[in-house]
Amino acid sequence: MEILLIGAIACITGLLVTAWLMTFAKWFPIKGVDPLIVDYKTMIRGHVDWALMAVFGFGFYGVGIGNIEYSIFPCWCVAIGGFTNPSIFIYASFDPKFWEKTWVKIYTAISFILTTVGFTWLCYEIIMYALDKNALATPFGF
Repeated sequence: MEILLIGAIACITGLLVTAWLMTFAKWFPIKGVDPLIVDYKTMIRGHVDWALMAVFGFGFYGVGIGNIEYSIFPCWCVAIGGFTNPSIFIYASFDPKFWEKTWVKIYTAISFILTTVGFTWLCYEIIMYALDKNALATPFGF
């Protein structure tokens, strides 16, 4: 389950790197950096997506710690998919023809599948835990 923490930290690292890249590209122009980012808005999408994925990684870990014995496979899916999904936008921000490449379509599909499987599986394990605790047995906790 600790892989969720490692994945979240990887996302925060990506978040910080893109924050500095965007800062240098917009406010402290450096000749070598400015031409690299061809689609600034797409980089912002990846930047924000890394923040969200980090929150999800920490959130899943926080919900599970001491309560739920997660299966390891969906934890790895969330960690890997959570990092690779936003990276798609980052790669695209450097290459205007990014979406036309075959390897990108394969990479994107694998990333989305991993993320979807991981999120769905962990949510299933959380809801099964909640139902096992009779969360719905009495309305409003009475």
